[in-house]
Amino acid sequence: MSTTQTSKIEIIKATSTKINEVDFDNLSFGAVFTDHLFECDYKNGQWQSPVIKPYAPILMDPSSKVFHYGQAIFEGMKAYKDDNNDVWLFRPDENHKRFNSSATRMAMPEVPEAIFMDGLNELLKLDKDWIQKGNGSSMYIRPFMIATGAGVVANPSDEYKFMILLSPAQSYYAGEVKVIIAEHYSRAANGGIGAAKAAGNYAAQFYPTNLANKEGFQQVIWTDDATHTKLEEAGTMNVFFRINDTLLTAPTSERILDGITRKSLIAMAEKEGLNVEVRPVLVSELVEAAKNGSLKEIFGAGTAAVISVIKGFSYQDVYYEMTPVENSYAALLKEKLTSLQNKLSEDTFGWTVKVQ
Repeated sequence: MSTTQTSKIEIIKATSTKINEVDFDNLSFGAVFTDHLFECDYKNGQWQSPVIKPYAPILMDPSSKVFHYGQAIFEGMKAYKDDNNDVWLFRPDENHKRFNSSATRMAMPEVPEAIFMDGLNELLKLDKDWIQKGNGSSMYIRPFMIATGAGVVANPSDEYKFMILLSPAQSYYAGEVKVIIAEHYSRAANGGIGAAKAAGNYAAQFYPTNLANKEGFQQVIWTDDATHTKLEEAGTMNVFFRINDTLLTAPTSERILDGITRKSLIAMAEKEGLNVEVRPVLVSELVEAAKNGSLKEIFGAGTAAVISVIKGFSYQDVYYEMTPVENSYAALLKEKLTSLQNKLSEDTFGWTVKVQ
């Protein structure tokens, strides 16, 4: 291994690379990781010296707070390589802002911008060869933080570990999906941590999603915890509904994640002249629209999937199949957004940031 110092980040390079072992045409999402990772520890009330080092397991105390009290948060980001071999990030400032918002809600320390951004930038430069060119290819980025302080007393940890992993990616969801609308289980509750990207939110979704899978559905559309009458998110994504020519999505709240793809699609749709309404969407409204034919599209939106078309939904044991539309908003917005992210079209919003 060789060690260098760059931007106050110690860089320990791997002695060999795994890149030649990877079939980039047949990637399983989140299963392959690059040669290096970024790591920075929080101890004694302050962040320590960051390091980039070879990807490897980490050693932790069995009593680390993350194992017992679940202090764990993460982000999902992507980097793209253009035809000139330059690497671009998409709205990384929004990811950093949301990461620290999640940290605050989970009683964890905020990560300074210099550590977050410089670590991300240097790591991407080091493993740049892992990023494939072409629309549909990207580098999925997973910044996360866990509580590493030892002891099983039920209070916040005094030590934390912030890390960034890189995973080459293709499309997350293959094809269209069928969903079931939740009538009992909830993703989040008022006063809870639904607006944070906390690991426990996703763990709590696994069981009801498994039940949906057994019935032949890939995901669950979550409803509000109090009445189960309002549509909120789809699986791990924000969700949009097109009724006639109006695009609807629920407003963010304590229960609904402020998705970066979500807010980007809203801005792009408005620029395209589409009618967009951000308001509560009722289950009864969706069912009625499906019955009278005014429901044109449903799609999920998120970093990993970008846009995932929903083929149909089930509610109270009745399945409603979607009829494909010619002028699909989902197809239009996905093409516009991915073209911008891949630098195939002009970024008039100023969302893309060059890694340098």
